[in-house]
Amino acid sequence: MYQDIINYVSLFFSIFGAILIFYGGLRAIIKIIKVEILKRSYDYNLIRADFTSKIVLSLEFFIAADLIRTVIQPTLDEVIILAVIVAIRTVVGYSLDKEAKEILLGQ
Repeated sequence: MYQDIINYVSLFFSIFGAILIFYGGLRAIIKIIKVEILKRSYDYNLIRADFTSKIVLSLEFFIAADLIRTVIQPTLDEVIILAVIVAIRTVVGYSLDKEAKEILLGQ
C-alpha cells in the first residue's frame, strides 16, 4: 500500500511536468501564430523566455518524481542513477534559466 501511494505521487509529478511542458509549448505556438498572422512587431525572445521558464519548472517536477520513486528502491545502483539524472537535469535547468534571464535583461 505504501509503495502504491509513492508510485502514484511520483506518477503525478511526472505527468504534471509533462503537462507543463505541453502547456508552455502550446502557448509559444499560439503566440508565434498570432504574431505571424497579425503581422505585429513582437520580440520572439519573450516567447522563448516564457517557454524556457515552463521547461525549467517542469524539470523540477521531474526531479521530484525521481526522488520520490527512489524512496521505494534505495539500492546503490538506483541512487547512483538518480544522482546522475538529477545532476544532468540541474545543469540543463540552470543553463536554461540563465539563458532566459539574459534574454529578459537584454530587452
